[in-house]
Amino acid sequence: MKVTEVPTIAGAYLFEPTPFADERGFFCRTFDADVVRSVGLDPDAFVQDSLSRSVRGVLRGLHLRSGAGEAKLVRCSYGSIFDVVVDLRPDSPTYRNRAFFELSGATQTTLYIPAGCAHGFQALSETADTSYRIDRPHDPAEDVTIAFDDPELAIPWPLPVTSMSQRDREAPNLAEALKQRES
Repeated sequence: MKVTEVPTIAGAYLFEPTPFADERGFFCRTFDADVVRSVGLDPDAFVQDSLSRSVRGVLRGLHLRSGAGEAKLVRCSYGSIFDVVVDLRPDSPTYRNRAFFELSGATQTTLYIPAGCAHGFQALSETADTSYRIDRPHDPAEDVTIAFDDPELAIPWPLPVTSMSQRDREAPNLAEALKQRES
């Protein structure tokens, strides 16, 4: 498994497995505690796995957690997604930087997103399954959502949005969300 630092988001990593493919399909390791440990992360810190299924054009995000935040490993296990990370850690050398990735079931690449970064994605394929491994149990009281179309972020979403949650549709802009996060 190859590990690459994300240069625009301090502390973010891409974990790229080496699939073994043959006439049956493929097999690959999508999580390896020793590899995670090799970049200074605690593999035992992850306490919850979740999965979302989205159809083409669905947009989820931008989400983050208040308080201690939430670190996560994100992987598109089937289909493909346009994935977005925004560094919102005031003390980070990459504060307010954005990074964009295409994650897909074909590569099984996993993205590590440090606590304090906002995350969102849009499904590019007809069906996209996205797996999350997070380091804290979910607490809805700590949810913070940022408008996906905030001009300050200028995220180049690749498709028209076909669907999103009411919470995402009504999300405040970045400035308002950051005030909410601090309170």
